[in-house]
Amino acid sequence: MSNPYEVEHNIKGKPKTANRRPSMSSFYNAMQQIEINPSSHSNPHATPTPVDMAAAMRLLQDQYHTLLSTTSSPQTSSLLETLTEALELQIYNPPTTVEGVNQAYLDELERVDKKTLKEEDTCPICAEKFLDDAYPLVVELPCHKTHRFDLECVGPWLRLNGTCPLDRRSLVMKKDVVKKNEGEEEEEVYDDLYA
Repeated sequence: MSNPYEVEHNIKGKPKTANRRPSMSSFYNAMQQIEINPSSHSNPHATPTPVDMAAAMRLLQDQYHTLLSTTSSPQTSSLLETLTEALELQIYNPPTTVEGVNQAYLDELERVDKKTLKEEDTCPICAEKFLDDAYPLVVELPCHKTHRFDLECVGPWLRLNGTCPLDRRSLVMKKDVVKKNEGEEEEEVYDDLYA
């Protein structure tokens, strides 16, 4: 919409740009501090302190509050409120270890081909249309084929919690079960060949 000044002086308004997702660099720096990786610590038995765990959760909660303040979607607002409330509970009773998935798990998540995305498909967390991004990085969670997210949005949640933001199913167990089943099939084929 133009204001009277712009109309009188024939000034064209700037086109509306998509909302920019908040930077998560502080969160990922905090994650490096609390993840237990023997090669990066001088004491391999060191565990993160509750204060460090709560700080990482607070950073993620702050990012979700930022997204919540800019969204107009009622579904996204509801999801973000639920996620921030869950994080609030964890902040007051922080776990002693990171219960989420590692970066390798995120790297292995199934990517959704841009050609299969519809114009109206949006990320449940940031409410931005996937196709508004020139190079969308959309992942499909193994719990359900319709649970698709921008990796930048769902990655931090998965790193801390390891559950789907929509249905709270554990993704760590799901991935382990799939790998075990694949291994069993390979062994059966191997046994059949030499039996």
